[in-house]
Amino acid sequence: MIIKTKKYQFPKQTYITIGLTNLLKSQWWYIFGPIIFGCIAFALPSYKWWFIVPAILAPLLYILFWAIQFAGVTQLEQNKIMFEKLGYEIDSRQILIRVNAKEGSIIQWPMIKKASKNKDHFLLEISKGQMLHLPFKIFNSDNDLRFMESILRKKSYIQ
Repeated sequence: MIIKTKKYQFPKQTYITIGLTNLLKSQWWYIFGPIIFGCIAFALPSYKWWFIVPAILAPLLYILFWAIQFAGVTQLEQNKIMFEKLGYEIDSRQILIRVNAKEGSIIQWPMIKKASKNKDHFLLEISKGQMLHLPFKIFNSDNDLRFMESILRKKSYIQ
């Protein structure tokens, strides 16, 4: 069985939000490490600012750096295809991404590093900056949605 979806355009702001959220979930210690370092200042009688300023600036600069990276991806010509209106044909062998009836690209299941099912979408991560966002509304029926979930379970991406 093949799941054919409606055409969907991945919003750029959603991409940035999901990218930052996933990055912070996987690299949370880069945020809390400097904050714990800043807690040393409470044990010192003087020169507290040497610990407090880096503890505040390091996480803020780290988040800003990645926000700029994800925002930059949306502007690059080679990533333009990610934000066009695309149709998907999904089966147990591959995911076919269609720009139109004649143009498309294939993603094999082993290329997917991680997948998750959220309250309103499936998220398939190919790399840190590449992902497929498949909202439930693009599926034509509940059967397609259940079949997609069964494929992800069979491939051991979700439990």
